[in-house]
Amino acid sequence: MIKASIFEAKTNLSELLKQAQKGEVVIITSGRDKTPVARLEAISAPKKKRLGALETPGFVLSERFFEALPEEELRLWNGGGE
Repeated sequence: MIKASIFEAKTNLSELLKQAQKGEVVIITSGRDKTPVARLEAISAPKKKRLGALETPGFVLSERFFEALPEEELRLWNGGGE
């Protein structure tokens, strides 16, 4: 979360918008006590990151990619033979 006074928000609006597009939430404060008065955040969620060489448009790793392999498949990968 990023905090910025009204003056800082006016001065750096473009940069704060870029940060919001990356998924950051920007809280805009007012006064000496820095009371929060507004929140700046992206309308849509940030795009999922792609793996280096796999920058094929539309390719996204599913959550299943990160699940553990079944024991039988692990045994085969570790040279257990069939």
